[in-house]
Amino acid sequence: MTLIFHYAPDNASLIVRLALEELGLPYTTRLVDRAQRQQEGPAYRALNPHGLIPTLETPDGALFETGAILLWLADRHPGTLAPMPDAQGRGTFLKWLMFTSNTLHPALRMTFYPEKYCPGHGAALRRHMRGEITRHLASLDGAVAGPWFMGGDIGAIDLYLGPLLRWCALYPLGETAWFDLAQTPALARICAGLEGRACTARARTAEGLGDTPFTAPRLPEPPEGSAT
Repeated sequence: MTLIFHYAPDNASLIVRLALEELGLPYTTRLVDRAQRQQEGPAYRALNPHGLIPTLETPDGALFETGAILLWLADRHPGTLAPMPDAQGRGTFLKWLMFTSNTLHPALRMTFYPEKYCPGHGAALRRHMRGEITRHLASLDGAVAGPWFMGGDIGAIDLYLGPLLRWCALYPLGETAWFDLAQTPALARICAGLEGRACTARARTAEGLGDTPFTAPRLPEPPEGSAT
């Protein structure tokens, strides 16, 4: 079957789009219109009961959770986005992919939507999480093994980090002075490398991301849908 990719512009689905494009896989898109809150409707929740974006319909059923989708794609296409299960470095890959998915990504969500997590104390939570994100990024920067996170070849972690770093620079609007990509030079090199990939060129067109979506991002101007 053709993969069906449920997305919203410049959301976590961007990470999955980059992976699909990097692998050169055919897929069909289904816009989830956040302005109409379609992610909360019964049709979408039948695929993803948590109402979060993205969802990828596959021969194994509807997959959600960005890290899980990346790992599924990598395992379905061995030797591409991740070390093989029995390869040296697989453990290192898994621990940093899970750190990115389970620790860094949720920290960004708490920074963007603090009142959802701590009603009445959103400003304090946002301040705290900025410090946590800075610490997480420093850990990741120190773990980079080459031009790409795992060494000489682009992988799932690189595709995950580019959008996360983009959003650090953009959101919340007017409150990003704390973030400086130059403070993590290895991650900055990954961002620059991503901008030269064909997968990024196609994602830029599809989601209106501009010419430098990771090193000097601007707000998206998507041809369809809304980023917020």
